[in-house]
Amino acid sequence: MKFELRNVTRRFGDRVAVDAVNVEIPQGQMVGIIGRSGAGKSTLLRMINRLQEPSSGSIHFGGLEVSSLKGAGLRNWQRDCAMIFQQFNLVPRLDVMTNVLLGRLNHRSTTMSLLSIFTRDERIMAIAALERLGIEQTALQPAGTLSGGQQQRVAIARALMQAPKMLLADEPIASLDPLNAKIVMDALRDINEREGITVVTNLHTLDTARSYCERIIGMADGRVVFDGPPRELTASAVREIYGSDKDGAGIDETMTSTSLKPARRAEAAPSAMIAETAVMR
Repeated sequence: MKFELRNVTRRFGDRVAVDAVNVEIPQGQMVGIIGRSGAGKSTLLRMINRLQEPSSGSIHFGGLEVSSLKGAGLRNWQRDCAMIFQQFNLVPRLDVMTNVLLGRLNHRSTTMSLLSIFTRDERIMAIAALERLGIEQTALQPAGTLSGGQQQRVAIARALMQAPKMLLADEPIASLDPLNAKIVMDALRDINEREGITVVTNLHTLDTARSYCERIIGMADGRVVFDGPPRELTASAVREIYGSDKDGAGIDETMTSTSLKPARRAEAAPSAMIAETAVMR
């Protein structure tokens, strides 16, 4: 099913955060949205999930007008369009298993949700999601005791429990080190490829977008200024998205790189590398 944004605009007073965006995304694509801070990336994703309302324009998924949904229809859309946040949005005092099970709330009756009664099948689903992300051993730990990379993987497991048709990720690796960033992006790509779920993710690094996304959308001042495959993201396209530095030179992509640097890692002591791997897990 095709997803569409039709002339979608969002204003905050006199400021236009998203300016007349028109985008079509076929089912099963993995799309990266890039741009400077304040370009409108997060606002766009929040409108797709209906956490913020468009000032004008409309949002469609298949034959459904998402932007007009209310009540149960809106709750169903927010179930089908799962959202992963930069700051994880877990409940720190609850254990990992319960945080993951919370992804089933919109699939259950109000009574069962209020009583936190989860079925055996739901618990099996939660463990399977954690195993898929390599963190099943954390199931009984309070979520707040985990590393940032582990918490983001818990958030992805919770999103999987929603059985979504579309997955949005708002800067999912912005606060992670390169190794955990790779684990999280590998997980998102695996979900996209194995389940055929549309994944739309905001990214602040060009190399990540090029490596993981089959399509890149570049935003500047609330407008879409680039939309195409990674091979078409030329230096001039990057300059249009990010502008130039104070001397008029183009953006140096290495300044935003998250790539691992094998040479530097080879110089590290073996014990340090083992410790880093242990922390990552």
